[in-house]
Amino acid sequence: MPDRLPGYRPPARWLHWIVAVAVLMMIPAGLVMTQEGLPRPVQDTLFIFHKNLGTLLILVILVRVIYRLTHRPPPLPDSVPPWQRRAAAVSHGMLYALLVIMPISGFVRVRAGGYPIELLDRLGFGPLIGKSERLADAASALHAAAAFLLIAVLAVHVAAALQHALIRRDGVWSRMWPGRG
Repeated sequence: MPDRLPGYRPPARWLHWIVAVAVLMMIPAGLVMTQEGLPRPVQDTLFIFHKNLGTLLILVILVRVIYRLTHRPPPLPDSVPPWQRRAAAVSHGMLYALLVIMPISGFVRVRAGGYPIELLDRLGFGPLIGKSERLADAASALHAAAAFLLIAVLAVHVAAALQHALIRRDGVWSRMWPGRG
């Protein structure tokens, strides 16, 4: 069991955990805000929270993707079998793709639906997209499908991380943990 594997650089770790915490707040808000019978003030608050945090996430995810493209991740330890390396590569690729698809499809759905994004409106940004029910419906369908796929891929990602942290104890978990020295 290695004591210290090469870890991710601090910017990669912080970007990972900022996105992780934000996404873990967005998922329940997104699932609850669309439920029938929810009191309107609660629903409105959740929609505003979800839309505006999603808008901020677009920027953070863009920075994260650029950082990832310009900084190679540290290698996995030799003890990780080839099939797990491939699975990790595929799941990370899916996570990045879904993290880009989700806020963009949400943005398109809201703006094409003619709804406000309060943060952008206060900053003076125009809608950027004309109102289109057809486009809003397509973006909504993409957003919903990608959301459930994201939840599934995140569940696998978290399960794999916990397996490395609690069962294998091979140092893979600590490479991304923000408290690492």
